[in-house]
Amino acid sequence: MKNPLLLFSLSFLLFSCQSDGSNTQSINDESLTEDTPEKGSGERVLVWADEFDGSTLDLNNWSFELGDGCPNLCGWGNNELQSYTDRNHRLEDGLLIITAKKEGNYSSTRILTKGKQEFTYGRIETRVKVPTGAGLWPAFWALGADIDTNSWPDCGEIDIMEYVGRNPGQVFTSVHTRSSHGNTVNTQITPVPNIEDDFHVFAIDWTETYIDFYLDENRVYQYSVQSQTAETWPFNKPFFLLLNLAVGGNFGGSVGTEVEFPKEYLIDYVRVYQ
Repeated sequence: MKNPLLLFSLSFLLFSCQSDGSNTQSINDESLTEDTPEKGSGERVLVWADEFDGSTLDLNNWSFELGDGCPNLCGWGNNELQSYTDRNHRLEDGLLIITAKKEGNYSSTRILTKGKQEFTYGRIETRVKVPTGAGLWPAFWALGADIDTNSWPDCGEIDIMEYVGRNPGQVFTSVHTRSSHGNTVNTQITPVPNIEDDFHVFAIDWTETYIDFYLDENRVYQYSVQSQTAETWPFNKPFFLLLNLAVGGNFGGSVGTEVEFPKEYLIDYVRVYQ
């Protein structure tokens, strides 16, 4: 689901910056939260939110990314199967619902706040319920707002939540930089039994020196570097937010023969505190 420039990054998501294999840790493991202030240091106030309470998507906040990536990057650089439209979504009962459909071809929706709502530092969070089924790939993520002049991976990427239906009961959080884009070493796989059954809150606390990743108030991962360079820390600048539901692809995997479409990705809200 990555931006069209996100070539090859997600094919290698099962590596870790802390070991030679994937970094997997239960959200009940308290070792990460010791000596770390909850939600980062200092009092934060809400500076922007979309609660999705209206009847239509607020285009002061969001834009649609359309198509299948062709001709420049067919399959969005990841061999994904869906074409994005501005019709595969609705607002209902205070939720944004992104729907993946199969009507001959696969279709879905991807929205982004680029040029409209961009942020540097703070707590960024969403509350979502992911769809089930092999081949489904919902996400909430952020890209450097300078991507048009500072192409990926130099712009930086923060994957606040990714779920792949072929691996039920776990979620991914990752950071992509020039120093790590070839094999995504800065990633965390968090086991969450039955995560598909209910809503969960995913968040980052982003400061000048680290990015903490949270799942339901439990800190599951931290990204920081000893020496900040353009290659290791492209995170002292504005980023925009993205929500989407991809189908298939190198990371999403093959669509299961048992999967019945349509499938819905439910988003309760997106909030930013600074």
